[in-house]
Amino acid sequence: MPTRTRANRALYWIAVHAIAVAAVLFFVLPFVFLFLTSVMTDRQTLTPDLWPHEWRWSNYADVFRTPGFGTWWRNTMIYACLGTTLCLLSSVPVAYALARFRFRFRGVALVLVIATMMLPPQVVVIPMYIFWSEDLGLSGTLWPLIIPLAFGDAFSIFLLRQFLLTVPKEYVDAARVDGCGELGILLRVVVPMIRPAIAAVALFQFFYCWNDYFGPQVYTSENPGAWTLSYGLESFKGAHHTNWNMTMAATLLVMAPVILVFFFAQKAFIEGVTLTGVKG
Repeated sequence: MPTRTRANRALYWIAVHAIAVAAVLFFVLPFVFLFLTSVMTDRQTLTPDLWPHEWRWSNYADVFRTPGFGTWWRNTMIYACLGTTLCLLSSVPVAYALARFRFRFRGVALVLVIATMMLPPQVVVIPMYIFWSEDLGLSGTLWPLIIPLAFGDAFSIFLLRQFLLTVPKEYVDAARVDGCGELGILLRVVVPMIRPAIAAVALFQFFYCWNDYFGPQVYTSENPGAWTLSYGLESFKGAHHTNWNMTMAATLLVMAPVILVFFFAQKAFIEGVTLTGVKG
């Protein structure tokens, strides 16, 4: 019997780790192929060889020397960083009000916030484009994508509100007894306690802005100087459709910042997502 038990445990260990290894290979191998192709020569990318005969690290420098790529990179950083900052500054106070204040129609306000998440952006793209282009004259710029984030994001508000419900009310009441105003309570007491949720929201918003293709396509397609990496990469691929090494190098450079940000902030990201939604 002990021998059979040890054999069962060994088989279970092999099965579990085999599945884990298969899952890792499933996700990692495409990135390995992407990297290996990015450092090949033009001629080798058209052959079935998977390992580079000559490591062409200069491909990455050639990508940056491509006209427009540096501009796309700068525009994407502005869109992602400024959009994320405005989203946090506007979403945190709204989420705090929905979680802690008792006012009439609070439930209705929360339902309206959630309802906006169910509305596809394609439904309102035509009237919004007319508003930004004809009424405000901001077509061909990134402002139609950045300015709305200064008025909050429904998903961010809901996520922060759920996390705020887990903050003990006693801390807020103690600060209020000590004479701290609502703004002081939010900045000095609440915000330090919800940093994991803020980090998760910041990462979600940063990833969304960095990878956004639909918005730049609608509002910046007429002005190449306002293109972002996600939209400009399509033009880059069209110009280098036979140079797969350059296309893969450009793709890897677009993906690298997102991967690095998630790698260094994954602890806060996972903690914020895990702890959110404990209370309804």
